[in-house]
Amino acid sequence: MQHKILFSHPEPEPIPGAIWPVFLPFAGCPYRCVYCAQDKQTGKAEAELAGALHSLKQDLEEALSEGRGPYELAFYGGTFTAMPAPWPEAFLAVAEHYRNRGLISHVRCSTRPDCVDEDSLAQLRTQGLDMVELGIQSFDDAVLAQSGRGYSGDRAMQACSQVRSAGLRLGIQLLPGLPGDRPGVFLHDAQVSASLKPDVARVYPCLVIRDTPLATLWEHGEFHPWHLERAKEELAAALLLFWEKGVRVIRLGLPPEGSLAEHILAGPWHPALGQSARGRALYELIRIQINELGSHSSLCLDVPRRYQGELMGHANELASRYIDLGLSKKNIRYATIRDFCLSPS
Repeated sequence: MQHKILFSHPEPEPIPGAIWPVFLPFAGCPYRCVYCAQDKQTGKAEAELAGALHSLKQDLEEALSEGRGPYELAFYGGTFTAMPAPWPEAFLAVAEHYRNRGLISHVRCSTRPDCVDEDSLAQLRTQGLDMVELGIQSFDDAVLAQSGRGYSGDRAMQACSQVRSAGLRLGIQLLPGLPGDRPGVFLHDAQVSASLKPDVARVYPCLVIRDTPLATLWEHGEFHPWHLERAKEELAAALLLFWEKGVRVIRLGLPPEGSLAEHILAGPWHPALGQSARGRALYELIRIQINELGSHSSLCLDVPRRYQGELMGHANELASRYIDLGLSKKNIRYATIRDFCLSPS
């Protein structure tokens, strides 16, 4: 029987630096997806590219004059690689100008997996692009078909390979709970994604947002989104899969930007969804270590202070679970340490 167990959190360390998001709603998108509400998520209507480019130049110049930065510039909200010429090149030229002046450190964009090819990606890389985040959403053919995504799981896999072959960093975005969802689909998507070892991953459980085609399906009883409790448990399980492969998950759920919250009709949205999911993943890691330690009448857990905000989940929702494991709050101590320490008390 062991006397104590030291263990570390498996989540990869974050890469320091701030992201400067540039939202280009619907820019380059071949059509509007059934769930998409970029205008409500970002608070911006469809991007007017000339104006967006002009504003970006002004804002970056102001940041440089004030001594801010460096930043990673990120183009979100549209299909960057499908924007007509000369817009991708124009935005990247601005980024490169300010990279040379020390304000920009890296550049990333988001796009669809059916809007990339190796040659065009390689060209964008020569123009200063560093990372491509692919809106995979799912690798499941039935989900992709019923959600009208217009590509297959094989095409999504091919796109991941093309990003890497072009010498770019890879990001994968998943959207669980789409039409066609079935038990086990998201877990499989997370396993596939983790096996590809992207540099980053994002997971946005599907929401029903006003004035989208999905909202019409929901109103007619033809679509049923996840409930919040399921989202917490499924995201926690996915986190463990990603962490096991050394993948950083940089977003869980949509951020409360713009006027998004007031337009959500249904689905698992909560401002602390990420905290809840991360807390449940950590709980599972600790439960495994308690099983390893063996049977004891009472236990003590020393926790690195950086995890104090998520150990118990949101609003102490996991307190009763820890009591069931033999860990009451009086037996949990937070300290400026690197590793967790579990021992008999």
